[in-house]
Amino acid sequence: MSKPVRIDPSWSQRLGAEFEQPYFAALRSFVRDEYASHRIFPPAASIFRAFDECPFDKVKVVILGQDPYHGAGQANGLCFAVNPDIPAPPSLQNIFKEIESDLGHPASRDPDLSRWARQGVLLLNATLTVREGLAGSHQGKGWEQFTDAAVRVLNAEREGLVFMLWGNYARRKGASIDRSRHLVLESAHPSPLSAQRFFGCRHFSKANAWLAAHGETPIEW
Repeated sequence: MSKPVRIDPSWSQRLGAEFEQPYFAALRSFVRDEYASHRIFPPAASIFRAFDECPFDKVKVVILGQDPYHGAGQANGLCFAVNPDIPAPPSLQNIFKEIESDLGHPASRDPDLSRWARQGVLLLNATLTVREGLAGSHQGKGWEQFTDAAVRVLNAEREGLVFMLWGNYARRKGASIDRSRHLVLESAHPSPLSAQRFFGCRHFSKANAWLAAHGETPIEW
């Protein structure tokens, strides 16, 4: 392989073997060519931002997304998040509504969500890059295998995590999580198409109650 992947050391220590796999070499070549020939999101420096903002040993909660946003200036490397100067997309607006309904007080509407990541929320998309205007354009290229490995190592090496699985895609990705050691919260996706089944899930208070019961500081959502 060429130069090493730039990712937080706590993660490279555990995912380093993935970087040496043939699938990752093919993925890396594909992504490099895509950035050279098309407009790709997020910016290359933010591909692994979810890992960089939330080191392995700091993870308390895992939220699984599917694809980065494919509109200009939106994707910032954290699932469901956008840059601070971008209006919150509908799914994120619905997440904020549920937080406020669940917790009974106003919540920050900052769409960047790095404040969550710094508290131990891993905001992980299954696919870490996308071509502008083409949702799903980088699916099936190897990213899913890499992010499956991240979920697998969290499941195996950590205890008492909270996994939030919104929608069928996330549920499938989290199907192998050991529910005897971790809290797995499932609901419909917060997109406008299914938000009525997302509202009322109370995942945020449930997560905080679990963390408190396990001696962890709750998340300031």
